[in-house]
Amino acid sequence: MTTESQGLAKFPPVRWAMIHPRLAAWIVLSVGMIVLLIVEARDVGLLPGQWLALFVACVLVSGLCIWIISWEDDDEEDETVDADSGQNSA
Repeated sequence: MTTESQGLAKFPPVRWAMIHPRLAAWIVLSVGMIVLLIVEARDVGLLPGQWLALFVACVLVSGLCIWIISWEDDDEEDETVDADSGQNSA
């Protein structure tokens, strides 16, 4: 770790994000998607229930995106374990 990243790791939100990277990514992506939705759809005239449904859909889609991206992390961990044990996964 560099000196700068050690300094950042002292902040509680950063420390929490380092411990829970997938949940932190889900939260950040959800907030970004909701902000974009609000900016782009503010003049459409949606009802409160429609806004709520779109917010829930954004949160669920962002969670699905992070979950799918995490599949690649699992594949890399499996390859590392196979390489350490001397077995070929292919």
